[in-house]
Amino acid sequence: MFRFNDPGWLWALALVPVLALLVMQASAARRRALEIFAEVELVQRLTRSVHQTMRRWKAVMQITAVALLVVALARPQFGSRVETIRSSGQDIVVAIDLSQSMLAEDVSPNRLERARLAVYRLMDGLSGDRIGLVAFAADAFVQSPLTLDYRAAGMFLTAMTPDLMPIQGTDLGVALRTALEALEQGAREARALVLVTDAEDHEDDFEDILSDLRAIDVYIVVIGTNEGAPIPVYDDRGVQQGFLRDEDGSVVTTRVGEGALQSLADQAGATIVRASADGTALDQLVDRIASGEGDEFDAREVTQFEEQYQLFLALALLLLLSEALLSDRRSEEHEWVGRFE
Repeated sequence: MFRFNDPGWLWALALVPVLALLVMQASAARRRALEIFAEVELVQRLTRSVHQTMRRWKAVMQITAVALLVVALARPQFGSRVETIRSSGQDIVVAIDLSQSMLAEDVSPNRLERARLAVYRLMDGLSGDRIGLVAFAADAFVQSPLTLDYRAAGMFLTAMTPDLMPIQGTDLGVALRTALEALEQGAREARALVLVTDAEDHEDDFEDILSDLRAIDVYIVVIGTNEGAPIPVYDDRGVQQGFLRDEDGSVVTTRVGEGALQSLADQAGATIVRASADGTALDQLVDRIASGEGDEFDAREVTQFEEQYQLFLALALLLLLSEALLSDRRSEEHEWVGRFE
């Protein structure tokens, strides 16, 4: 089967006859100029060394080379082979802590924004993997079901703020159950769960799902520092009004629940990653998840056509080289006559 992969270039072939016409007009104009310049006999004597037939052949070679270059740009293809294209991927659910403490600024710009950036980087590295989002605080819900539409998932991620959660707090147990339920909606065996949290006010309630957690890849991304930071409070216009205070009027300082997270990781066989200041640890985790091997979920046979533009390009270059080497002058022998006394 013969076809062109980029047939839009073929319209340029219409310029080839125009080019040929311009060459003929230039030749006729040259002849008229010579006739005006001198008498016919003198012109014939002056142009006797010009090989008119060879000059025509050189013009034909130039025009043909241009046509071949146009055909090469259209990428002709003939000859084919059948290949099997296999698609594979994994299901990934990211559970993001939306408790008020995630607004703390002990990491820049704040814990929640750092979490978002990590998930955005993860999406950028995915190909063929489905991703879902779970929002949680004291309660949890699926913000975005498993999808291959990373742009749509990114829009849902942008909308994830503490205002979405009617009840504040941090219950990792309900977050993990909701994430597992979201993973169950997929049919792939390769699954990963990413929990992003500062683990403050952790509710220890996940004993019944430990076996399910051990059956998949679980990553716990710790956002925040052990030293902690106050929690800023904003009004409806997003203007900071100060910091969150307790019943006694003291500023509340939020700190990472390191011990609770380590206990969860040990029981669930999870990997803990701390969000370092330079972001290196998160980048490494993103690369690890994105490069994970998934299940094959699709196999299609496609016909691949062989590119043959090289033949036309080579012929065009050969014609141009040959045209440059050919002379349009006749070879003449001259007898040298010297003067001898």
